[in-house]
Amino acid sequence: MKRQDFLWICLLINCLLFGQQNNLELLFQWTDDGTVLNVESDPGDNWVGNIYNEIWGFVQNDHEFAVIGSTQGTHIFDVTDPANSYLVASINGASTSSDVVHRDFHTYNGFLYAVADEMNSSTLQIIDINNLPNSAAVVYDSNDMITRSHNIFIDEQNGIMYSCGGKINGNANYLSLISLEDPQNPVFLTDYNAHGYVHDIYVINNVGYLNAANNGLHIVDFSDYSNPQTLGSLTEYPYQGYNHSGWLTEDGNTYVLADENHGYKMKVCDVSNPSEINVVSTILSDVSENSIPHNLIIKDNLLYVSHYYDGLWIWDITNPANPSYVASYDTYPLENGNSYKGAWGVYPLLPSGNILVSDMQYGLFVLAPPAESNTYISDNSNKEILFPNPCKDFIQIQTQNEFHKIDIYDIWGKLIISECPNSNNYTLDISNISNGIYFLSINNKKEQHRIIKH
Repeated sequence: MKRQDFLWICLLINCLLFGQQNNLELLFQWTDDGTVLNVESDPGDNWVGNIYNEIWGFVQNDHEFAVIGSTQGTHIFDVTDPANSYLVASINGASTSSDVVHRDFHTYNGFLYAVADEMNSSTLQIIDINNLPNSAAVVYDSNDMITRSHNIFIDEQNGIMYSCGGKINGNANYLSLISLEDPQNPVFLTDYNAHGYVHDIYVINNVGYLNAANNGLHIVDFSDYSNPQTLGSLTEYPYQGYNHSGWLTEDGNTYVLADENHGYKMKVCDVSNPSEINVVSTILSDVSENSIPHNLIIKDNLLYVSHYYDGLWIWDITNPANPSYVASYDTYPLENGNSYKGAWGVYPLLPSGNILVSDMQYGLFVLAPPAESNTYISDNSNKEILFPNPCKDFIQIQTQNEFHKIDIYDIWGKLIISECPNSNNYTLDISNISNGIYFLSINNKKEQHRIIKH
């Protein structure tokens, strides 16, 4: 097969698989066609089969940018005009081996900080982004301090970078603090090992929320980094597993944490009193028994979760005790499994509200923000409402005008259910179809609703 024919087939598959999502609109998608990535061995040839990893975003010179990591390095896209997004810089990591599964990024004062958690030849890279979209220049590339790091987070109020896991100053570490007083010349401050291995951390104004793997959640005040004080801990909770990641609401009262275990629900925690952390609710996509959350960010009481095989999921946690489903977008259309594939990271913090998602196999996605509700309006004359979604045995369909036909298709376009209700308020029985993702059409319209049976 000619390479050109292969690329056309890939493009057609992308259109078929990603073009039928209704509750979130796809604005742009990038998967490398072989012109950017050129790793030492076949990309994706590692224990999880990924090419891409973390996502980050930032604003510079009135442009919005996406940063996506790959086995090869760091790739920066201008996404200001999403439909016409383009690659502005591609920077190789110190190691470009396909064995580099993890990269992580954070921005601070006009610089992008990049790390990796594989290969002893890896480094901390600092990239000057002040001249974007024209150019991005590496101004620091050294493993004198950081060789490997699993995750980084920068406390922007105090200019301190927290490095989780990896290898610092030649030694394996749990958590390290690094001063960015001079953003181009980081200075090591201290290690912190009181609560064991820290997989990820959220920090605001010297207070860190430590996702401490198998050791739970710990809230620590680092105001005096030479003598940190633990404010509270949560070491026993429902669906307790490997505390992987978390994020704090803007009011500081609610923290959501995700345990990276198949079938384990995320925990919505009341942290208004750090000495008494309480789990008030739990959430999971429940698409399958293998559903597993990965990374999450909260903005305006909306919880955005990169949910591996299940793609991006969004919940409203305005009432933390009763979260409600808002929207979802499946970036990984293939079958779920007992592994780690699909949506790796999410970044919903751009001023435009557009959402950045990285998929381990399918690359960069730019999505429009969700509507205020999870209903999809197909035209101005007939509002169509479906609930609940996800659903189990039944789904309720309501319209302003009477509808005469309902068709449900699987992801391959096969007709699964066809009924003629002649109603504007109808309960559809879906108890006999298998769990999975389907597309529902009303009155043979081209617009389709994406529904999830679980």
